[in-house]
Amino acid sequence: MQTVNKAVREPITMYSTAWCGYCRRLKIQLKAARIPFVEVDIEEDSASADFVRGINGGNHTVPTVKFPDGRTATNPTLAVVERMLAGR
Repeated sequence: MQTVNKAVREPITMYSTAWCGYCRRLKIQLKAARIPFVEVDIEEDSASADFVRGINGGNHTVPTVKFPDGRTATNPTLAVVERMLAGR
C-alpha cells in the first residue's frame, strides 16, 4: 500500500496596502507558486498596522510577511518566502 504525503501548509500572512506595487507582485507570485496566504490591508486594520510598524522600526513597510512559525520578512522575494517556508 502506498502512503501519500498530505502535508497541509498553513497560510502565511501578507500585510499590504491597496496601492503597493511590491505587494501586488508578491501576491501574483504566491498564487503562481500555490503558496497559501491571507492578505491583510494595514490601512483597513489598525492592529495590523501597529504590528507592521513594530516589526519594521516604526515604519509601515509593506509587504511584510508573517510565517506560521512567527518569523517575519519585510519585502521578501518569492525565493526568500520559499526558503523560509522550508525552514531555512
